[in-house]
Amino acid sequence: MKLKPKQEAQLLKEALRVGAIYVDKRGAGQFEATDSASKKISLLYQLLVHDQLITPLNNAQATEPNMKHKLALWIYRQLPDDHPLKTD
Repeated sequence: MKLKPKQEAQLLKEALRVGAIYVDKRGAGQFEATDSASKKISLLYQLLVHDQLITPLNNAQATEPNMKHKLALWIYRQLPDDHPLKTD
């Protein structure tokens, strides 16, 4: 699936928002205001892989931009069809 850069950035923001709730409810910790975006992305990606909610990237592809893309795709699939982030 090809996402537009602006759309992917907005989806990533939503993924981190929803992901923070998931991390907390899952009992895997919680995001702190002082946590960097990189730390949040890595933690959420690793937890979703561990819980088998997304497929892992191979080691050579496990870069932050690819993790961001995976998280954007994950949240995109969770949103209802009429959600504003699913429209162009």
